[in-house]
Amino acid sequence: MRGNILLASDGSDHALRATEEAIKLAKGLKKEIVVAYVVNFDQSKKDVLHSAGSLDREQKRKKQLQSTEQKLQEAEVAYSIKLLHGVPGPAIVEYANENAVSYVVLGSRGLNDLQEMVLGSVSHKVAKRVQCPVLIVK
Repeated sequence: MRGNILLASDGSDHALRATEEAIKLAKGLKKEIVVAYVVNFDQSKKDVLHSAGSLDREQKRKKQLQSTEQKLQEAEVAYSIKLLHGVPGPAIVEYANENAVSYVVLGSRGLNDLQEMVLGSVSHKVAKRVQCPVLIVK
């Protein structure tokens, strides 16, 4: 039996819709949800260069995940938060493959649409490289 459901979230509207689908899966399969939030190295460097302190970054992360956590709490599903570091796509793939998750659930787009168009979407990268079923939510 494989592990939990990995929900990649950045607080975007697509991530919130993905949260709703992850809740349905978790309830039906009686699984815990691990919410993955990726701290992007490039963004962290920019924050440091622009004098955004670690407290500011922590508050930003909590604000971005607040709606996701609220949905999970209201649905009364077991969940935990996992901070990943690196580039979002590869970080999610690495965690999913190393921890033998049952499913990965993520939104089709995140907060940075311009980066997606230039570099290719995180959801596409995850779907190609992860070793379990992936649910991409529009």
